[in-house]
Amino acid sequence: MTLWAGRVETELAPEVWEFLKADDAELLPYDIEGTLLHAERLHAAGLLDDAELAEVRATLATLDTVDPAAEDVHSFIDASAEADRALVSFAAAILEHAAIEAATPMPGYTHLQRAQPITLGHHLLAWSEMLERDRARFAFAGAQAQQSPLGSGALAGSTLPLPAPPKPMRNTLDAVADRDFALDYLYAAAVLFTHLSRVGEELCLWTTAEFGFARLPESGATGSSMMPQKLNPDVAELARGKAGTAIGRLTGLLATVKGLPLAYDRDLQEDKVPVFAARRDVRGALAALTVLVDGLEVDRDRLAAAASDPLLLATDAAEALVREGVPFRDAHEQVAARVRAGTFEPPPAMPRLGDVGAAVVAAKERWGC
Repeated sequence: MTLWAGRVETELAPEVWEFLKADDAELLPYDIEGTLLHAERLHAAGLLDDAELAEVRATLATLDTVDPAAEDVHSFIDASAEADRALVSFAAAILEHAAIEAATPMPGYTHLQRAQPITLGHHLLAWSEMLERDRARFAFAGAQAQQSPLGSGALAGSTLPLPAPPKPMRNTLDAVADRDFALDYLYAAAVLFTHLSRVGEELCLWTTAEFGFARLPESGATGSSMMPQKLNPDVAELARGKAGTAIGRLTGLLATVKGLPLAYDRDLQEDKVPVFAARRDVRGALAALTVLVDGLEVDRDRLAAAASDPLLLATDAAEALVREGVPFRDAHEQVAARVRAGTFEPPPAMPRLGDVGAAVVAAKERWGC
């Protein structure tokens, strides 16, 4: 029997109930926790005696029947903390390689064309920088979810003398209608997957025979159902593919809440599925990519050969002319003319990246790994 059955004499049609019911079974343990907290607040207000509170506790204890093999259910705060732990593990795998490859030369690219020499360590640090910003976004989402709507009722509070919850929301209408915490989490997930897509694309490129910069670990790759020789970067590809899905979840919930009047509307039950799905994808993608990156085998000879292209020092040659007083526009033109004529001679390599090893150490300190 539903809580609102007193207002409706006839039973809902099965088709209507099937459409209305929320896909929120995953919230059961969290809902039980919230119900227990509310019962304790009623007890503190003198609205439940000791025996009644004990009965509520005992009854709630019998309701936690979620399959232990199913996904654990936590609040949005816990989901953000879970993302943080997964990000730290992935960053640690990246930074371990960055430390080893701090001085390993490789070509840097613009427009997917060789541009200037860098080191593999410097490139991997760029991945960790993106992930650091993702970590901050998940932390922000978790902080936003810490405000409590308890005591707001359906929209206008309660006449019962309930004690204030920790970190209460200031306005009851906003407390009921707010889904910013879900949007913040979905935004963090969408940007994360945008970054993972870029990382995945580079891993796909680097492990091709054409680039040959790295080899996939068998523990993080798949074979082909048709071609026996193949080892495929499915993890990297799927991380890349899930970026579109993550962006779609954020866009979908934004579209849902954009025109809703305050306070509660049934549309808001649509916040659950995208957040639950995003959480599973964040956890799964980061765990799988950690395995992939951790087992990646770098081909330093292939990287060094690619980085030895003398044309990668064309910008250095132009800057050498600038140091002699030639305006950069003229220097650029002079070097370009030599390249076109096939007479370009590279200058001695000049330092430009700073101490990559020290940068890796600093990054590890920031990540706590």
